[in-house]
Amino acid sequence: MTEIWAKGRGETARATRAELGGVDLHLDLSGTRVRAGLDGALRAAIRAGRLRSGTRLPSSRALAADLGVARNTVAEVYSQLVAEGWLTAQTGAGTSVAPRRAPEPGPGAAARTEPTVPRYDLRAGEPDLSAFPRRAWLVTARRVLASAPDHMLGYPDPRGVPQLRTALADYLARARG
Repeated sequence: MTEIWAKGRGETARATRAELGGVDLHLDLSGTRVRAGLDGALRAAIRAGRLRSGTRLPSSRALAADLGVARNTVAEVYSQLVAEGWLTAQTGAGTSVAPRRAPEPGPGAAARTEPTVPRYDLRAGEPDLSAFPRRAWLVTARRVLASAPDHMLGYPDPRGVPQLRTALADYLARARG
């Protein structure tokens, strides 16, 4: 079945026709933002359900020819939508609409379930503060402070501690010649 796929550049009364199972994208590419128009039209068609999960899209070459745009434009839109999870692409199998996730539960469903405490907090930048070795840290800090000479508690040489500079120079001489 041949249906209207999109209206390409320079076409005012006539729309480009392409095979896609009767899907009409209502796409007008007459402006300068062709990529954004195609991207938005595909997203809207998937959201609205006009492009159902598993629907196979035309190849980037065929769609570009039908729309009268560069193939790279279509390929970029396809790859962006694949990266965002809207489409799936497999070499040799083509590009198709990705399976849609189940809708997020509404506010009523969240109120009925008991909040669970996660076993591990894996968020970036959030250390497990309960695992900090406080007792060992305190023992070490007391030992170092008790044995440190007075001049070590003041402002050090801006170039660094001389012992550390010497150790670093020795290492670099061995490692890098």
